[in-house]
Amino acid sequence: MRVPKMAAPPTPWSKDLAEPRVDDTAYVHSFSNLIGDVTVGSHVMIAPGTSIRADEGTPFYIGNDSNIQDGVVIHGLEKGRVRGDDGKDYSVWIGNETCITHLSLIHGPAYVGNNCFIGFRSTVFNARVGDGCIIMMHVLIQDVEIPPGKYIPSGAIITNQQQADRLPDVQPEDREFASHVVHINEALAEGYLCAQDNACLTKFKTESSSTSSHHNNKNNHSYQSPTDMSLNTDIVNQVRSLLRQGYKIGVEYASARRFKTKSWLTGSIHATQENQVLAELEGFLHQHQGEYVRLVGADNQAKTRVAEVIIQRPSDTPGQPTSINITSASPVLNGKKVVSVTTGGGDDITGQVRNLIQNGYQIGVEHADVRRFKSKSWLTAPSITTNSPNEAIKILQGYLQEFAGEYVRMIGVDPVAKVRLSQTIIQRPGETATTSGNGSYSAPRPSNGGSVSSSLSADALQQVKALLAQGYKIGTEHATVRRFKSKSWQSCSPINSTNEREVISALEGCMRDHTGEYVRLIGIDTNAKRRVLEMMIQRPGDTPTAQTVTTPSDSSNVAVSNGRNGHTVSSRLGDEVISQLRSLLSQGYKIGTEHADLRRFKSKSWQSCSPIQATREPEVISALEACLKDHDGEYVRLIGIDSNAKRRVLEKIIQRP
Repeated sequence: MRVPKMAAPPTPWSKDLAEPRVDDTAYVHSFSNLIGDVTVGSHVMIAPGTSIRADEGTPFYIGNDSNIQDGVVIHGLEKGRVRGDDGKDYSVWIGNETCITHLSLIHGPAYVGNNCFIGFRSTVFNARVGDGCIIMMHVLIQDVEIPPGKYIPSGAIITNQQQADRLPDVQPEDREFASHVVHINEALAEGYLCAQDNACLTKFKTESSSTSSHHNNKNNHSYQSPTDMSLNTDIVNQVRSLLRQGYKIGVEYASARRFKTKSWLTGSIHATQENQVLAELEGFLHQHQGEYVRLVGADNQAKTRVAEVIIQRPSDTPGQPTSINITSASPVLNGKKVVSVTTGGGDDITGQVRNLIQNGYQIGVEHADVRRFKSKSWLTAPSITTNSPNEAIKILQGYLQEFAGEYVRMIGVDPVAKVRLSQTIIQRPGETATTSGNGSYSAPRPSNGGSVSSSLSADALQQVKALLAQGYKIGTEHATVRRFKSKSWQSCSPINSTNEREVISALEGCMRDHTGEYVRLIGIDTNAKRRVLEMMIQRPGDTPTAQTVTTPSDSSNVAVSNGRNGHTVSSRLGDEVISQLRSLLSQGYKIGTEHADLRRFKSKSWQSCSPIQATREPEVISALEACLKDHDGEYVRLIGIDSNAKRRVLEKIIQRP
């Protein structure tokens, strides 16, 4: 094999025109640059695009079984040497079975010991790296000595010895990974050498043909159906549901240490057919036994993840193979035949089921216990594929009974567009479905189109009605006391409905799910992609007060009775503040609020409260009172804003500690 090597050019510091010395078993790609006094050991692989120039600092040494990957640069300064393992001085020494990965820079004087791994784009300059060290990606190591067996995480900058001495030890799984990479590149080097030898190629083709024939014969007699697996039915159903909706299946895995830092590694599942995906997934779980493995559902068009479910933990052991036969839930429960799901008007669960099926959509069901609900890790039940609304309702009833004590949500799926149309929580822990003697089912929801008792305030009900009338979407967010102080809100389940009664039910559901937390109502303009309203509807310590909402079955209007005159506003704000507020609103100015504790007040570091988008006096007063309540014991000031001139027309303190 012709090795691309070049003598060092004559320079004031080097006039011996030294050439590289390459072992016969090493592979040096023709697109690499190997210049000057470089010693390359046995079974070394030097990939294309590398630059190893011993034309300034010399000599270089690359130990046996090491590999230098694409784009690596190895160079050295004229002055400065390191002591190699053979007792001689070198500008750059790289030990045995060491892997220098893509685009790394090793600049002498530098010493890299045996069994080391240098990650992508990392730099080692004027440093000594001990045996068995693993350096991850984008790392800088300069002017230090790394003790043997240390792990340097991605992005680290190690420029003083104190940092180097505090580095963690390499874990066994890291050492296995580095060893795996080295052995892969050893095989590549042998393969490249064989490709240039006709005798080796002929022998390889003969052996390959024989091995392939034997392997095929063996497979024909030992094929096992992909349905005989240790995957449980929840995992199978999840995979089946994702594939039916057109999503791609992926997997990620992590050791216990990586799991704690959320550093997941990506596996590969290339199949798209259900049986093939399940077979690959089964093999992956066995391959990574003792590690965390999670299933990922990905929407390639939107480039987003639609599901992340942990399907294996280190303590899990693969069970005995079981035949996977998924059947729909039986409509006969506890000896009683389920006849119908009755929840009232046409916009209840029954109405939604009929509406979805009549429009050609499919119905899916997901369930989660309290722990999974908080982490949004829903499990998928078998889809309801029947075209009969009555049959679908029976199956849905079966699921509610089967998953009693858990959250259950119904999903409307468009099988053509492969998108979700709706997500409705139809059961929560603590809610019990009642089955009468004749078998009819009543879900825990309002039973008719008359009076409905709502825990939302009258102002909130009016806001919901106004937002829906203007075509806006409704959303909700919640936060614990700690998150509220840092303004780190979390979204509740999305509300896709535009029906007033369903929206109110969803809002109350969010408030129940997050009792003892802050919950706020959000009005969203989907066309302009902006928020038009943020209103607090629950605070820690609040006790729900029922409001009467009249919802005739033939109308979507909501009438709110709260026991007060429509023009009289009872407020903790003084008459002077209300008068000032009325004056600002009449002149078309916007209202804002700011708050500050005693320390911030002294330094004039005010913080904004939630923005007030409303222009009606009662709504603005309600928002002001909410700010006063949220920041009790602090300074709060009222601000009048001229939006056109973009300036403040008033600043008035309305609360002091």
